[in-house]
Amino acid sequence: MFPHEEKLIRERLGREPNEIEKAMLEVMWSEHASYKSSRPWLKLLPTDNEHVILGPGEDAGIVKFDDETWVAVGIESHNHPSAVEPYGGAATGVGGIVRDILCMGARPVALLDPIRFGPLEKERNRYLFEYVVKGIADYGNRIGVPTVGGETEFDESLDNYTLVNVACIGLMRPEHLVHSYVSEAGLKLILVGNRTGRDGIHGVTFASEELSENAEEEDRSAVQIPDPFTEKLLIEATLEAVYTGKVKALKDLGGGGLTCAASEMAGKKGFGAVVYADRVPLREPGMTPTEVMISESQERMLFAVRPEDVEEIGRIFEEYELEWAVVGETIEEPRFVVYWRGEKVADLPIDLLTEVPTIEWELKPYSAERPVKTPDVSFGEAFDIVWGSPNIVGKRWIWEQYDHEVQGRTVLKPGRDAAVLKINEEYGLAFVADGNPNHSYLNPYHGAMGAVAEVVRNLVSVGAEPLALVDNLNFASPERPEVYWSFAETVKGLADAARAFGLAYVSGNVSFYNEVVDRPIKPTPVVAGLGKVKLEEIPSGGLEEGLLIGVVGLTRAELGGSELFARLGVEGGLAPRVNLEEEKANAEGVLRAVRKDLIKAVHDVSRGGIVVALAEMAVAGNTGFTADLSKVHAETSNPLEVAFSESHGRYIVAFPEENLDELRGLFKHFAVVGKAGGNEAAFLWGGRELLRRPLPELKAVRESLPKLLGEEE
Repeated sequence: MFPHEEKLIRERLGREPNEIEKAMLEVMWSEHASYKSSRPWLKLLPTDNEHVILGPGEDAGIVKFDDETWVAVGIESHNHPSAVEPYGGAATGVGGIVRDILCMGARPVALLDPIRFGPLEKERNRYLFEYVVKGIADYGNRIGVPTVGGETEFDESLDNYTLVNVACIGLMRPEHLVHSYVSEAGLKLILVGNRTGRDGIHGVTFASEELSENAEEEDRSAVQIPDPFTEKLLIEATLEAVYTGKVKALKDLGGGGLTCAASEMAGKKGFGAVVYADRVPLREPGMTPTEVMISESQERMLFAVRPEDVEEIGRIFEEYELEWAVVGETIEEPRFVVYWRGEKVADLPIDLLTEVPTIEWELKPYSAERPVKTPDVSFGEAFDIVWGSPNIVGKRWIWEQYDHEVQGRTVLKPGRDAAVLKINEEYGLAFVADGNPNHSYLNPYHGAMGAVAEVVRNLVSVGAEPLALVDNLNFASPERPEVYWSFAETVKGLADAARAFGLAYVSGNVSFYNEVVDRPIKPTPVVAGLGKVKLEEIPSGGLEEGLLIGVVGLTRAELGGSELFARLGVEGGLAPRVNLEEEKANAEGVLRAVRKDLIKAVHDVSRGGIVVALAEMAVAGNTGFTADLSKVHAETSNPLEVAFSESHGRYIVAFPEENLDELRGLFKHFAVVGKAGGNEAAFLWGGRELLRRPLPELKAVRESLPKLLGEEE
């Protein structure tokens, strides 16, 4: 908390807050809980369209899938905890987002995990990577919610640190919607689930400051302890309670613990709450009321029910062998009062906890873009360093640790442009997350627009019509003027791109202070998207013998922030620009082609450019190809630029020759570049061979992640 905020609190209270009040205020006024630096900008995001039932402001957003089915969706970061204790930090990140979905009345059905680490050459980064993956895998597998996709990247700026974002979706019937706020006084507040311990105390405060060199020793107590077995019981018990229709409000205990859950639940519509902190079941002896009120122990939920329904709801918890206690009630007066053993130990106006004033920091534009010459490397060398990059190689080693089949809904498994989950006999839900910190660092506005555009391309590539977005914004300290400027530019880019596609953000998360000892991370917005797809229309992602290969879209010499430049150590360049009209027209064209069954396979072009997309399709379909890159519609005649540019708005499609004319009519830029067949990948330029690689060799490199981890020779 800043000195001017402490002064403001004293003025509004007319006195000095006592120790417990101070701790509660510190938690609620932390950046992580209050969003005080981001709220002024987040107002710019579109939050409504015809698919949105419930936009931002509660624990998760809700999107209409059809008349019977709504989808709850949310995304959270668990960056600091995972950097300090990767296994527990990542596992509790999964637990928290699952409860966010649960407390809307939805059954959690799938997770995505966009995760990022420092270079794998360093042992500490390998340790963080392996244990974050293990934490996500163990927790998700044990609660029976499949991790169906995500993205994994490695970058210098994250050395010794990690970004762990987790998105979750849940399914619900409209009549089961429960809000996270009360609309009446006199309700009993029931705390259910795990006992409260000393783990996670000051978790949100610790997440609102930079990490020090010795974070691992100093901050371990701020990381919560995961217990997936209790969470599994909590999921079933909560849904059973919700289905009685007697739950008036529901919140999970995440950041800020009981203080945050109870004050937000009561305060949102102007009510107050009384909490009897000594009634909270404890895990450790001798805990103080302060510790009880701000502990972030996991696997706990807060229910608001009418007095006459307490017993019935309590019986459900007992069936699942979950401990529960009535710890308070809602009151008319908008105050937040805490009792401990009969004594009033805290009494605050509730809005002092829930309505934290915003802060607008100084904005200072920076420019990392500058024209650079494309280096003179051989095509073969360029291909090998990009195809073998840790960011490009296949991530099977990761997702094979996840039970992505549990619940039996997964139609498209990890490894494709987007995951698809079966919702009913006819339709599936596509789910994907994307972000590109290299583009965002060079140009935060266009990097953010690019993340939205890539989400749309990934959804469209599996035949899905995009429905809604959620965003997770990972940045360094907002107190740094350049960082705050890059945040503002990012939000503008996210807003403009979503508007162009008619999409809305239904939920999100902002994570500031991601830096270790004065080393700020690159701006890393992550956007996740939902789409609706007819199950029988999902195209393949792989090449088939005899199909023609077409490239949709225009290629520009846009190598700034590209995988090629990153591998060659080239700094600068210009980040790819999103041409919204072109992006939209191409997405609509691809969807039309999928629906008319004109194309058999489709894959979007993003990281690594056309050559990577083509090689991925060859490996996926176990079929080689010959492609002449000089035929690509491009604004450059340099083969390296055509091959490795990361221009937006592009797709690779494979189709039978008889559909060529009809396909051409759907796009402004459409080039036939070659044909699928054989067991080699051959790249030509004007008939001259640039590179030829046997498929088994491409596959071996594709599966080389365990080798990069030193797991096999």
